[in-house]
Amino acid sequence: MPDGGVRAERLLLRELAHRTDDELALAIDLVTKAIDGCDGAEVRAALASVQDRLENHARLHHALQMPQFTTTVDLAAYLQQLCRSISRSSLEGEGIALSLLVQPLKIDSERCWLLGMIVFELITSAARHVSHSEAGEIRLELWGTATSISCCITDNGFSGESRFREEDRSIVETFVAHLGGMVDVCGGVDGGRTVVNVPR
Repeated sequence: MPDGGVRAERLLLRELAHRTDDELALAIDLVTKAIDGCDGAEVRAALASVQDRLENHARLHHALQMPQFTTTVDLAAYLQQLCRSISRSSLEGEGIALSLLVQPLKIDSERCWLLGMIVFELITSAARHVSHSEAGEIRLELWGTATSISCCITDNGFSGESRFREEDRSIVETFVAHLGGMVDVCGGVDGGRTVVNVPR
């Protein structure tokens, strides 16, 4: 069982998540009312685009929330849902294609959530390197063995600098360390590749 400090932190995170959900719902409701009260076709179309973007961000935020209960979930199904939310909320608007090759893997819900947070950070970082490409591409591959889970994210972006901002790398390394795993990052003219390996 987690100690009192950890329980308090988890409670705070859930409360913040609920408040963010409420704020997003309020913003979506305001835009919906604005659409209903607007006569101009162009303005209605622009507001509808804002509404769609907000709804996709709300879905992404929900997908990234810490699980309330410990249970067994399918990691592949969760990542498919998460990546669909990431694509719709930010990648599609930038012309970035995200593809997946994942195999069904049953794991603990909290480990699944932590891997989801890692994937989100890695895709977000990759998107910064491919956003100015004519055809930006990011690929997620997931496979497992009896003892480990491997997650590989590749992109066709180029950067002579680090693949991560310092704070982003710190977040990824913290999550990976919490799972008892390792992360390997490389990048060059042919794109970037990040592999995360964690015990199953």
